[in-house]
Amino acid sequence: MERKEDILVSICCITYNHEKYIAQNIESYLMQETNFKFEIIIGEDCSTDNTLKILEAYQRMYPELITLITSEENVGSIKNHARSMAQCKGKYIAMCDGDDYWTSPLKLQKQVDFLEANPEYIICCNYSQVINENEETVYVHPSPVGLEFTYEDLLYDRKDETRICSLMIRNCKQVIDIGSEDWYHRTHAADRMFKLYVVSNGKKIYVIPEVMSCYRIHTGGVWSMIDTNLRKSKRLSDFNLIIKHFKYTSLQKRTLLKIYLKQYLIFEIRQLKFNHAIQTISALW
Repeated sequence: MERKEDILVSICCITYNHEKYIAQNIESYLMQETNFKFEIIIGEDCSTDNTLKILEAYQRMYPELITLITSEENVGSIKNHARSMAQCKGKYIAMCDGDDYWTSPLKLQKQVDFLEANPEYIICCNYSQVINENEETVYVHPSPVGLEFTYEDLLYDRKDETRICSLMIRNCKQVIDIGSEDWYHRTHAADRMFKLYVVSNGKKIYVIPEVMSCYRIHTGGVWSMIDTNLRKSKRLSDFNLIIKHFKYTSLQKRTLLKIYLKQYLIFEIRQLKFNHAIQTISALW
């Protein structure tokens, strides 16, 4: 992959119908104070509102900074994310969807400083404020502390404060290659599966104990506002992809079985999916 050596960080943003939020998103990139150069890669997925017009206006103002990726038809969030990451030239990739934004001008600098000094980590995140459509805070951790997550943690879905809007990752072959994995295009919580895949090489995630990004819950959100049963069904689908495509020890296998029995078995019985429940239990027995 060709890389401009003077670009240290690629900001990777995917957006669809974020007319209300995209300007705030872009402004939070532009306010970053760094001692290195960065670029902004934006995958615009054929929005039906004015998102593209707003982005084109920003690109005209910052042509050397912003690269806009578009297509003739909607490709979906996962393919949009994969194609946008493939265009990133920096040593690190910082991610943030078009309806979220950053709140600290030092976010990129602090994450780069950490990753440069700690090669055993592949991802660096930070704490996030969660707001609703009325800009009201619905969650923010009162006392942030540094967090560390391993492959096993993510296997069991332990990933507090690792939202995509806070994430910076090393730009390596494994990160880019995920777009060629067939199972990845069948995921629902793609952010969890992405993080699990990239830490499967033995590296870790660190969360800086500082609120530096904002995650927005709204009716147009891909995940946050969907029906409870539908969300459970999608989580279960991803759980089965993990069972089939990821490695785990016999002890980890038993723990995954316990998670299934506790979180999903009753749900499947209520949905009358008896054969599917038997198949999952058999795979983990």
